[in-house]
Amino acid sequence: ENPNNLTNIASNRLAQNNTTSSTYEFFDDDYLKELNDAKKLASNVNDQLAKEKVKLEDIKMPVETTEGMNPDSIKNIVYSGESNIVYYLENRYHTSLPIPIYLAQGGGKVIIEITVDQNGKVIQAKLQSGQRIKDEQLINYATSAALQTLFNADSNAPSPQKGTIHYNFVAQ
Repeated sequence: ENPNNLTNIASNRLAQNNTTSSTYEFFDDDYLKELNDAKKLASNVNDQLAKEKVKLEDIKMPVETTEGMNPDSIKNIVYSGESNIVYYLENRYHTSLPIPIYLAQGGGKVIIEITVDQNGKVIQAKLQSGQRIKDEQLINYATSAALQTLFNADSNAPSPQKGTIHYNFVAQ
């Protein structure tokens, strides 16, 4: 006979002899709680993955306008409740600045690199590299707001002109 079979037979007999009829539960309460927590986590992840992505063009935001204001009185820092915005575009000021209001659990700062033409239109907006943003929706809202931002027209401005807009989303 194969020696491995003898070992298996001995192990099986030992296991049979060691079984008891007690009500000892193999899975204790801590294990069952961890199992339930893992199931909840998997469910939450699946719910997040199933969420529909918002299209940038469908995002509606309040807008800060500077119509009729003295250009010297316009500041590049805007505070509006759930979002704080600072932009850096040399010798330019905003004429229309959408304010992304997004009820984020985590919040955080998102820096968007912008390219602006001489008419003041943002022609390109993208996430500045090197950032680690957990909530992708924050990036979507910030990019959408940046693309809708208008600056003053300036025929002497570089064409195109580069700058940044910093969106600070306050956790809700």
